[in-house]
Amino acid sequence: MSNWKWQEGDYTVVRTCAWSPPGEHPVGWGLRLYYKDDVLHHVEGDPTNPITQGRVSIKFLELPAYNNSPERVIYPMKRDPKYRGDNSKWERVSWDEAYDMIESETRRIQKEYGPESIMTFIGTGRDVWHTVPKITFSAFESPNFNYPHNGWSCYGPRSSICVYVLGAGYPELDYATEFPELRYDDPNYVLPKCALIIGKDPLVSNPDGLFGHALVDMMKRGTELIVVDPRATWLATRAKYFLQLRPGTDAALYLAMCHVIISEDLYDHEFCDNWVYGFKEFAERCAEYPPSLASSITGVPEQLIIDAARYWATEKPGSMTWGLAVDEKVNGIQTAHLVLLMCAITGNLDVPGGVLLGGSDREAPTSWWGWEELDDDIKAKRLGAAEYPCVSTACSTTQCDIAMDAIRTDKPYPIKMTFTMSSNPIACPSADPQMVDAAMHRPDFNVFADLTMTPSCASYGDLFLPVASTGEKDGLVATHYGALTLFVAACVKGNQVGECKSDDEIMLDLGWRLNPSKFPWKDLYEFLTWELNGYGIEGTWEELRDSELGFVTPPYEFEKYAYGLQTWNGEPGFGTQSGMVEAYCQRFADWGDDPMPYYEEPPYSPVSTPDLAEKYPFVLTTGARSWSYFHSEQRHIKRLRDLDPWPTVEMNPADLKRLGLVDGDWVYLENMFGKCRQKVRATPIIKEGTLMAKHGWWYPEKGPDDTGHGSYGVFDANINQLVPHGLYGKMGFGSPFKCMICSVTKAEGGPDFEEGWPAKAWDKAPAYLER
Repeated sequence: MSNWKWQEGDYTVVRTCAWSPPGEHPVGWGLRLYYKDDVLHHVEGDPTNPITQGRVSIKFLELPAYNNSPERVIYPMKRDPKYRGDNSKWERVSWDEAYDMIESETRRIQKEYGPESIMTFIGTGRDVWHTVPKITFSAFESPNFNYPHNGWSCYGPRSSICVYVLGAGYPELDYATEFPELRYDDPNYVLPKCALIIGKDPLVSNPDGLFGHALVDMMKRGTELIVVDPRATWLATRAKYFLQLRPGTDAALYLAMCHVIISEDLYDHEFCDNWVYGFKEFAERCAEYPPSLASSITGVPEQLIIDAARYWATEKPGSMTWGLAVDEKVNGIQTAHLVLLMCAITGNLDVPGGVLLGGSDREAPTSWWGWEELDDDIKAKRLGAAEYPCVSTACSTTQCDIAMDAIRTDKPYPIKMTFTMSSNPIACPSADPQMVDAAMHRPDFNVFADLTMTPSCASYGDLFLPVASTGEKDGLVATHYGALTLFVAACVKGNQVGECKSDDEIMLDLGWRLNPSKFPWKDLYEFLTWELNGYGIEGTWEELRDSELGFVTPPYEFEKYAYGLQTWNGEPGFGTQSGMVEAYCQRFADWGDDPMPYYEEPPYSPVSTPDLAEKYPFVLTTGARSWSYFHSEQRHIKRLRDLDPWPTVEMNPADLKRLGLVDGDWVYLENMFGKCRQKVRATPIIKEGTLMAKHGWWYPEKGPDDTGHGSYGVFDANINQLVPHGLYGKMGFGSPFKCMICSVTKAEGGPDFEEGWPAKAWDKAPAYLER
């Protein structure tokens, strides 16, 4: 019996470590997949997996329904562009025919318009953060790799701020991943006394490589929590301190907490004297924000701010985990800057039990992206790079608002072809999705690689490439997208469904077709071995798969800055211009912003726009996570949909009573930018005057044809219609997805197919889905 495949009665069992699809961050879920007659029958957690230890997400328990779904598209499909929006016009083609179409259009557009007129789109969560860039830069030879989330408002601001302020990879909670055998019981592991949780609900979302339930394990051993969130999440109700703030006001809170720490002499003098650049100026900035002022801005009681700051500064070591709520505001960069400084001035960076920190020697190799291989004149045409060097210096992507403007206007040049992998822009994550939908009809040729027919592809797609799911592909799982690689594991193929291919296989096929000299690997396994070795791990991919756990943890070094492990030249210090943690960042000044962090009121709020707030009196925050779904995925899976059947907006019961609403009413959410319909949920976990709406919604059962509400009814439910395009921070990052204003009015009813869910629309599946 091998370590990764064996027989149990009638079942063939395959051990794997899942990433996605289905959508999931790189948590490292250990799974055992049970196949019968070469069909995935059921899934169990793998108790030998060091991270998840037999626990498993409901999304993966429903993997058989996902993989075997009759709604999946499992063959390449094409549609004449003149029939966009008409889903009766899809035709099955072979992979060779599909690749012929891509090659033909690529060559034509490169010749007639230049390679910069090809743009790619990527989503979040999937193991495609090397795949799509490599296709863009090395196959299409275009500079325009695009994550279509306005203001790059997920992960980008936090990752970039680490480059500029720390000169290091993404920081994260120390949850014992560096000790895979004994985990928390390893004698070398230091348990954080305090964990700071900022703008995330990790038990539900398991974001950015963090296994959320690790916090529960740590709490059982004594770790106390400080939670910052507008909602009283499960963890918040069990926290030592819960700071329930007005959405969008985080920076004022952290300035005040730093003020308390510095003014009461609770900061780490040795670290600040030796390793914090601009500490004196930063102390002066914090002095402008006493807790009384921050309380008036945030709504958090003054004494609670003081007590939480003192606890964070004195109960050491303290670790931290942060979410995209940090990014989704116009001053997300400044907010992230402050979070890192809160960790730095208390001496909690890169120490046992503190905040784990990626270093120059821990980052994944960027050469696979192919950016450096592009000609300088092509690099210079990257959309938004000149206008926003804060974005382009740390990221090899476009500034996505400017990229969408180029599609809409043909300026500074036209976009004639798009390639979208693992993204569904008009459902999630783009703001003003109806504008995006209209713009995306302008390119000559739009290619999608996905598992199901999404609203975006149904509306404007011309070619569909079917993607393999977890259990159908060989690959790698690496946490934190390589910036802080805590472990690497083998994702193992158990069966083949239709003609689906993995993202890596599609990447290699396109590369070998379009620019073979930039794709030197002879097959998938040579590429996976090369990728594995890039993480500093010896051996082949097959050897990793065959190993006892199928899982490896690179050695971790603490206090890398003191030993020359944090810099490229081997000198002690941080990889910044000053060689220190930069409270004062000269780069920000060079790019036209304040070199130190500051608070900026959200552009639309009861304070900044009081007249508008009279008409739109609620503060709206979006993106409430669900146990059932990952962004816009999985709405067609019955049992997941039964758990979370409709788009909901959470509202305090007092607000419902005042408006004459009751729990379960359908309501319209509306502001000066747009309108959508969701179902109200009464809950005391959210403050009066604040709303929390779910995102990524569309209705697979409604059908693909546009009947005034967008394909699959996407515009009926999509909360992003209330978020404007083109509103972001001074340096190109951050949009107000989590701090808008809106009104709530009762709707006459829900969607016309609400009664009798689950609907039987799938009985009328289009011909292209027939097996």
